[in-house]
Amino acid sequence: MRMFIIAVMAAFITGCASNVVTDYNSATVFGNFTSWAYAPGQQDSGFTSLDDSRVRAAIEREMTRKAMKRVPDTEADLLVTWQIVPEERLEQVGVGLGFGFGRGNFGWGVSAPPPVREITEGKLVVELADRRSSEVVWRAASRRYLNENQSPETRRKLIDEVVSEMFSKYPPGLN
Repeated sequence: MRMFIIAVMAAFITGCASNVVTDYNSATVFGNFTSWAYAPGQQDSGFTSLDDSRVRAAIEREMTRKAMKRVPDTEADLLVTWQIVPEERLEQVGVGLGFGFGRGNFGWGVSAPPPVREITEGKLVVELADRRSSEVVWRAASRRYLNENQSPETRRKLIDEVVSEMFSKYPPGLN
């Protein structure tokens, strides 16, 4: 019974953890921002990747929900940038093996660690910068990752969920 309660508590605590991390300039008055545009480097310069178009659609939806007006970048209060940052991690792909023998309080054992493989995943980072000062005033980073094994629909849903959660924390202090 004790193990069941511990498992339920661990699941509850894990379920309450946020999937995004935000940071912001506490001296910024976010109520002064009413318009936005993509930063000049984020605008159409050649081909747009599939994930970029998904992120762009999600950001536009969330900024519209915040009653922010999209304008040309020379007139915008905020400039929006994003990037998908690659991160490497190790994933266990099997089980470790081991054996041992002994008697009483003494014994010997040998084990082999489980096999692992290196996986590259992408973490979404969105930043809002004050156009006049050219300083980032708000930043959000995902704790959930995109990887190459996800289907297009799974990727779209993940991006929509992450961007929605990011902007649920904008402007800061209203949560």
